[in-house]
Amino acid sequence: MNGLSKESVTFLEIDEGGAGQRIDNFLFRHLKGVPKSHVYRILRGEVRVNKKRKDQTYKLQLGDVLRIPPIRVAEKTVAEEAHIPAVEFPVIYEDDALVVVNKPSGVAVHGGSGVSFGVIEQMRRARPQAKFLELVHRLDRETSGVLLLAKKRSALTAMHEIMREGNSDKRYFALVLGQWKNVKQHVKLPLHKFDTPQGEKRVMVREDGQASHTIFALHKSWQEFSLLEAQLKTGRTHQIRVHLAHLGFPIAGDAKYGDFARNKALMKQGLKRMFLHAHSIAFSHPLTGEPMRLSAPLPVELQGFVDKLDARKD
Repeated sequence: MNGLSKESVTFLEIDEGGAGQRIDNFLFRHLKGVPKSHVYRILRGEVRVNKKRKDQTYKLQLGDVLRIPPIRVAEKTVAEEAHIPAVEFPVIYEDDALVVVNKPSGVAVHGGSGVSFGVIEQMRRARPQAKFLELVHRLDRETSGVLLLAKKRSALTAMHEIMREGNSDKRYFALVLGQWKNVKQHVKLPLHKFDTPQGEKRVMVREDGQASHTIFALHKSWQEFSLLEAQLKTGRTHQIRVHLAHLGFPIAGDAKYGDFARNKALMKQGLKRMFLHAHSIAFSHPLTGEPMRLSAPLPVELQGFVDKLDARKD
């Protein structure tokens, strides 16, 4: 590995950012560039918590002193760090526990899968003083809208529990091809994830897939399009996109599951992205219990396309 760090014993005192986290997950993040197999090897060997050996499932406590043995860690070069821009995305809401941003389309939420950085890396770069900043949930790269980040581990774990128990209300606007008939429709179709021969992640409806539930409500319609509000009851990968495509109502501009010929025509008409926008989320605040409802209006490019459809209708 290039740019090896000095090999020396490290002692870390666990603060709020690490408290409550499994020791293996903490080490994965702290020892970026070290293979997981090697992390588990040192966990079984020389890692100590308060001078005692712990297994990988141990959850770190506030004030724990973690001993990490000498290890070769690939350090990020100055050039690698410099290419991550410090970006503060438009903030919808912020307090000591959460920061909620309006994510633009075309920006990944995190690095990986061919993308070197995303919202979380750029926000961390913009806030070097932040001790803790983690994604609460994810949005597809081409989806815009409400995105939650936690500023405390206690808020992160509480929000994950809220979402796991179905106590949050996430809603999206999707423009689909075709005339949707029902005012309200529950769609329960199991979804199966797989990799294409090219190594891309895809999802399809399949009997042995994960249970998935979306509620669609007709918001507005035109001759060739329908604007739907989608309420997620489960949070599967590409859930809204695959449910709609399977029913024969692909999302306008969807490059993975959409109508590719129509997408080309739509680009000429001014729609240059997928029309899917996370417009609102409701939940009880993870630390105070206060009811929250946060929203982001349709981006200018999507509202502009709707306005064009309305003008054509008249």
